[in-house]
Amino acid sequence: MRGYSMDKDDYQRRLRRIEGQVRGLQRMVDDDAYCIDVLTQLSAVTKALQSVGIGLLEQHVQHCVMEAARGDDPDAARAKVEEATRAIERLVRS
Repeated sequence: MRGYSMDKDDYQRRLRRIEGQVRGLQRMVDDDAYCIDVLTQLSAVTKALQSVGIGLLEQHVQHCVMEAARGDDPDAARAKVEEATRAIERLVRS
């Protein structure tokens, strides 16, 4: 069971909303909308995706990393912490 399973419906709703925003961006480009307006909407979509990513990361740490830390295998715990660290690096770079 994944750490986000309990909030899966919320994540699905948020991702569908983002999908709609992306379709709106496509329409804006098709309609030759003003560049700054397109960039503003693009920024909103980016922030929404980052918010989903942060939420998933938080749940990963609270569920998967903490579970590994409570276990008897320190190597597994270290691996989960490293995995979370790499995910944070990817989110920061995006």
